[in-house]
Amino acid sequence: MLNIPQISVIIPLYNEEQNLPVLYRELVAVLKDLNKSYEIIFVDDGSRDNSFETIKGLFREDENIVGLSLSRNFGHQVALTAGIEHFRGEVIIMMDADFQHPPGIIKDLYNKYSEGYDIVNTRRINTRGIGFLKKITSWMYYKLINLLSDSKIEPFSSDFRLMNRKATEAFISFQERNRFTRGLVSWMGFRQAVIDFEAPRRYTGRTKYTFRKMFSTGLDGITAFSSKPLRISFYTGLLIFLAGIIYAVFVVINSFRGMNIPGWTSTMLVILFIGGFQLLSLGIIGEYIARIFSESKSRPIYFLKDKIEKERKNIASQSN
Repeated sequence: MLNIPQISVIIPLYNEEQNLPVLYRELVAVLKDLNKSYEIIFVDDGSRDNSFETIKGLFREDENIVGLSLSRNFGHQVALTAGIEHFRGEVIIMMDADFQHPPGIIKDLYNKYSEGYDIVNTRRINTRGIGFLKKITSWMYYKLINLLSDSKIEPFSSDFRLMNRKATEAFISFQERNRFTRGLVSWMGFRQAVIDFEAPRRYTGRTKYTFRKMFSTGLDGITAFSSKPLRISFYTGLLIFLAGIIYAVFVVINSFRGMNIPGWTSTMLVILFIGGFQLLSLGIIGEYIARIFSESKSRPIYFLKDKIEKERKNIASQSN
């Protein structure tokens, strides 16, 4: 009979060699304190350091560890999906490897889950070490995405959460390649709760979540859950078209009156405004077309380069 762990902890990572041994020790202490059987799934997202060698070393100490090494850097959301697709536990807990998702919060997540929730999310009430600009742009992003999206996303939420097997299997059924996990989890429904936490500074190293990656994730979140930008583009274009007709009638009437219209400045402003709006509209349409193109190719979202785990027996009997 296959021994199924009660908790599967899924940790996507990129160049976190120094964090892993300390994170592992703290995680195990928390899980043993909960008195729950566990597996810890580390997903190395194409690291350039010795992260996967470190995972192999931890596996030699503890066979409850599973190590997945992706063939290249596919991105945080894909690495998270890879880990979820290999879980065996009754519940999963997804978290980052930089200690900004404190292992001690796992107890709170599990206690909340015990109250009957399918999904327990977390919300950062403060993040130590980040500047004012990062905070204000994050606040503006959540305001924008909730304005445009058909599915509400909790402001300052994170990918630090617990999901039971039913919710996790529903999540695995998603086929999107441009993934925004927070949005997908919100869209899924089920009975959900939120726990607040304060995120400490990174243990070592620098954040891998650059502005470019934040911007890309933001675009994924908006385009994956709303067609409102396309509608806004259409209605704004319609208003500009109607205003252009009115202005054209005004120009024709004044020309018949023999009135001389200087108009160079106003003409340039109108051209720049309309031209800028057209380019913006084309960019919005292009983003949606690019995502349609990406989805239509139906490529696998990741490849495994290496995998370490203890031998699993009677897997077929579990699926039956």
